[in-house]
Amino acid sequence: MRIPRAILALGLFLAAGPAWAVDDPSEMLPDRKQEQRAEAIGSQLRCLVCQNESIEDSSADLARDLRHVVRQHVARGETDRQIMQWMTARYGEFVRLKPRLTWATVMLWAMPALAVVIGIAAAATTIMRRREAPMPLSDDETRRLHELSESPSGTTGHD
Repeated sequence: MRIPRAILALGLFLAAGPAWAVDDPSEMLPDRKQEQRAEAIGSQLRCLVCQNESIEDSSADLARDLRHVVRQHVARGETDRQIMQWMTARYGEFVRLKPRLTWATVMLWAMPALAVVIGIAAAATTIMRRREAPMPLSDDETRRLHELSESPSGTTGHD
């Protein structure tokens, strides 16, 4: 059974995927386990230039610098948590591709739903008010209306 060259080329191209992350092989850590940890941490960090890519997937200069910083921390023996805390303290929660669940993130995610609920409540209130029949005029209001409608200039002569 022959494999078409295009499929073979595509397979080789996709197999080289992990190599795309590091622009320069000298960036890689010599210890394979440490390199895998650094890649796993880097895949959780947002490229601050690209914003929708991890630093491992980005070829931006800042992403390369951040990959280097992560690898330095891994080489020092810091835990994944310590490295993520350092990066978050330095660059803010935005650097995480998946932010931690805090009150701020809950509010951020809840705001669209809350806006819809408030909008529906406002629309329902407006519709209900329109459906209510207006209150009838009191005797004084009826008399005043009659006086105003009979005077030619719309005044009662009290001016």
